[in-house]
Amino acid sequence: MGPWRHRLYRLDLKASPFLYIAPFFALFAAFGLFPLAFTAWVSMHDWSLLSDERAFVGVENYTALLSDPYFWNALANTVSILALSTAPQLLAALLLAHLLTMRLRGQTFFRMGMLLPNVASVVAVAVIFSQLFGRDFGLVNWVLESLGAGRIDWQTGRASSHVAIAVMVAWKWTGYNALIYLAAMQAVPREIYESAHLDGASRLQQLFRITVPMIRPTIVFTVIVSTIYGLQIFAEPQLFGGAGPNGVTGGSSRQFQTLTLYLYEHAFNRGFEFGYASAVAWTMFAVIVLVALLNYLFIRRIRSAS
Repeated sequence: MGPWRHRLYRLDLKASPFLYIAPFFALFAAFGLFPLAFTAWVSMHDWSLLSDERAFVGVENYTALLSDPYFWNALANTVSILALSTAPQLLAALLLAHLLTMRLRGQTFFRMGMLLPNVASVVAVAVIFSQLFGRDFGLVNWVLESLGAGRIDWQTGRASSHVAIAVMVAWKWTGYNALIYLAAMQAVPREIYESAHLDGASRLQQLFRITVPMIRPTIVFTVIVSTIYGLQIFAEPQLFGGAGPNGVTGGSSRQFQTLTLYLYEHAFNRGFEFGYASAVAWTMFAVIVLVALLNYLFIRRIRSAS
């Protein structure tokens, strides 16, 4: 091999990996970084589609945002729905995945069935569950009346509306997370379970003493992803409120308005205030980063304690 061929070979060896991943970074820069930077620029202007003027206002949109009680109401609603949907959802997914590791007839059928709720359109899920939680003819209220309890106006109350929306989210994503946990569980060596069985450990003890510590990185991943999705929830509360202004404001008293609904309201229902809506978007980004960091620190503390 000649000197120039050797240099060409070394150049190819060093440059090829960067060329292979270059398309992703080029697309990310065009459709990811640029919109982020442009949104940050818009958030510092009095930017409305109804006016040609783009006055620079600095951090005024952010100060107005932080002084708006509706923003804090939307943030509290978002965190409440997140807590009500994420924790039960992940716990149920963990138990379902544990059951699917057992020798059951029709295992493939049950595993495929776990994914069906996630395949269903979020619009269809929200519409169906809105009917189930209907005040007058909803199936949930019919069951409650059959048990001797009274009807609940699920949309009117703050706590009841949060529960209804959380059930929608949990139903859609529990099976998906269960399959992720199942894939992680199948990587755990069978010999560990056999030794625990010989020592008299029950199935539940094996789950929490062996499985959970072994798949902890997967659990951390699902917690962070579910948290990010929960903070960005939009379709479920919007469709739960129905057509009209209640769908955007999250009920007549804003009892289930989330951050994304609050953003949508200012961007498209209040004079197309894109500057203010961009400030909301960046504040949401900061909240998501903060929550993800808190999750990371909490998991890291658990690891160090164990």
